[in-house]
Amino acid sequence: MKIKLKLTRIIENALKDADIKADDIVISDATKPEFGDYQFNGVMKLAKILKQNPRQIATRVIEHIDTTGIIKKVEVAGPGFINIWLDNGWLSAQATAIVNDDRVGVGYFSSNQKVVIDYSGPNMAKQMHVGHLRSTIIGDTLANLLEFLGDEVIRQNHIGDWGTQFGMLIAYLEERDTDGNTQELKDLEQFYKDAKVRFDQSQEFANKAREYVVKIQSGDRHCLRLWQSFIDASLGHCEEVYSKLGVKLTRDDVRAESFYNPQLPKVIQTLEKQGLLTLSDGAKCVFLEDWDTPVIVQKGDGGYLYATTDLAGLEFRAKELKANRICYVVDARQGQHFKQVFAIAKQANMVNESVKLEHIGFGTMMDKGGKPFKTRDGGVIKLIDLLDEAVVRAKASIKERDAYSQEELDNIANVVGIGAVKYADLSINRESNYIFSWDKMLSFEGNTSLYMQYAYARIQSILRKYNQEEIKGDIIISDETEHRLALMILKFEDTLIKASIDATPHTITSYLYDVVTLFMKFYESNPILKGGIEEEIKISRLQLAKLTASVIKKSLDILGIRVVDKI
Repeated sequence: MKIKLKLTRIIENALKDADIKADDIVISDATKPEFGDYQFNGVMKLAKILKQNPRQIATRVIEHIDTTGIIKKVEVAGPGFINIWLDNGWLSAQATAIVNDDRVGVGYFSSNQKVVIDYSGPNMAKQMHVGHLRSTIIGDTLANLLEFLGDEVIRQNHIGDWGTQFGMLIAYLEERDTDGNTQELKDLEQFYKDAKVRFDQSQEFANKAREYVVKIQSGDRHCLRLWQSFIDASLGHCEEVYSKLGVKLTRDDVRAESFYNPQLPKVIQTLEKQGLLTLSDGAKCVFLEDWDTPVIVQKGDGGYLYATTDLAGLEFRAKELKANRICYVVDARQGQHFKQVFAIAKQANMVNESVKLEHIGFGTMMDKGGKPFKTRDGGVIKLIDLLDEAVVRAKASIKERDAYSQEELDNIANVVGIGAVKYADLSINRESNYIFSWDKMLSFEGNTSLYMQYAYARIQSILRKYNQEEIKGDIIISDETEHRLALMILKFEDTLIKASIDATPHTITSYLYDVVTLFMKFYESNPILKGGIEEEIKISRLQLAKLTASVIKKSLDILGIRVVDKI
């Protein structure tokens, strides 16, 4: 339900009827219930343009506002704000209409786009660690969100599978005579460390590793087979993590450095034709206006850099995949790199000016001491270990709350544990660092996944107790609590659209927390199954509870978090 759009059109018509010209109309959520449901704050700007008293202008405008249907009343407040209250009858009708709607009243974009989202980006030389968590779940949430709203989303997982380290690893594979045995590669971390020791200690081994890099890049079949065994084992570890997280990335989404490698000479040729290349100390560089340092795209020895590969990727995604919007969900510290690469891609006509390029940056996961999250001995925490611990802790947190079978307990612990880790991350403004806290994320109170999942389970319990196959009847808004809950539910579409434009999952979690908090107040003040309540009122409250559960479930589904009927 695009309520703000409807109100914007009503205000536009009122201004037109009042013979007032306004180019930019913004309808805002009211900050307090006493200020109405929405506010039009543009009168102050109009007063400056028209050089008139703002309250007089506001009074003129409200005389022309059509309050038939959606609006109950409007009033002028303060220096010239226009407060708007919505009609209970209209809210009732709109809420009733979407009770059984799978999309909970959310429509599709009027003009859908093709969007490429680059996220996760695990290292092929090591197992996924906590540093990969944010990119993986933020990217997947944005992909889910845009797909739900009607965009065509192409997931892309850019992995580094080309370079000196792979010669070292393949040489070590051969030396161990494993022939790519997957059991030998089970602990990638240890395998990499062992190979690095050999590389540092043996000049003969190091030379062989360098030779293997050349062989890989020249297409040697034996080396490529060993290289592929290593990549397959690495991706197998990633897929295990993706499965636990409920992330939708597959091998078909992988676009590795090796995929773009044949295009790198063409990138250099394109930049040369556009007159963008400068030779500096033997390296080919692009100097950008307003930047002190150049972007090196080819080293003096002929080697390419990350910028070169990213330019090839941008051109492929813009021209071959025909994307309208290309998003890179990558650590905020890479901000300068992407600004420069985006600028070069546009200047070189590798990407059309109409294509929107976005670096969706994010902060770092920190420990309680405010330092990057690591093991006690200072090592990097494997992501799979973190997720396993989340499930163990979730089981300890919930097992005393009810009588569960072992199967129920295992399932609920998995849903709650994984959901807790994901929600704790997604509920933070992605640009901020955040403190990782088991106690906070597994709490039944506050803006946590468990709080949302518990509210959903409670509603399912209420619906089961009603013990009827189908609930039929209208939602009747009769008091302020019901009014605020129904209104918040109808804001779902506006919330998702804002989150999609800003690429901010925390917009959804903040909204969801407001919905659940309002439902808990409604549940306390408006008994649903208590004896003596008229059937019409009982049905209305059941329907409002059912609609709330639908919003919770759909929101969590977009965030990649499951629900259970019992906690």
